[in-house]
Amino acid sequence: MKILIVEDETGLRESIEEYFTGEGNICETAKNYTKALSKINLYRYDCILLDINLPDGNGIELLKKLKDNNHSDGVLIISARNSLDDRLDGLNLGADDYLVKPFHLSELKARVTAIIRRKSFNGSNILVLNEITIDLLAKEVKVANTAVKFTRKEYALLLYFIANKGKVVSKNAIAEHLWGDGIDMANNFDFIYSHIKNIRKKLIEVGCADYIQAAYGMGYKFIEE
Repeated sequence: MKILIVEDETGLRESIEEYFTGEGNICETAKNYTKALSKINLYRYDCILLDINLPDGNGIELLKKLKDNNHSDGVLIISARNSLDDRLDGLNLGADDYLVKPFHLSELKARVTAIIRRKSFNGSNILVLNEITIDLLAKEVKVANTAVKFTRKEYALLLYFIANKGKVVSKNAIAEHLWGDGIDMANNFDFIYSHIKNIRKKLIEVGCADYIQAAYGMGYKFIEE
């Protein structure tokens, strides 16, 4: 998962980042409205953890901008406000969930996972695509009941392809999704080819069809036969 944490409380922001990063996710942070606005204008995220009260603006305005630009990022509002009006404002504007501070990080993770599951995989914990079966909770991949071992990056890339099946995804989009905005400093994206080559090899070796196709000059596409 690629997550943006918009939170001005340093301790909470760092705790959330450490927790999700430790689970193998890509986390980016913004401590104020200005930095968050810059990020959502440039990058896309699986889920945005959005505080309402920011030192230089309101998180609700960031939510409005996301929806005005038809961005499909998942949004989980995290706020100290527990009023019904605040909850309804956020949900009616298109937030996917609302969590009141203080909260357990395990509950936050469960809610983020549920948002991504609903938005990308029709709400199911088990993803079945022809001969491929993926247990999203256990992070296990099987091809016709044969387990296939992937690295964290390979697994994340396979899910990214499946979530965008039928669409051409650029090398830049892949790199940003798997490594975050720091990838802008990379000289080239040769490492992406290596990851894709490994995924295809591992799947084909256990009898899986070759679903990942190169779109010359544009990127790659996962074809569902």
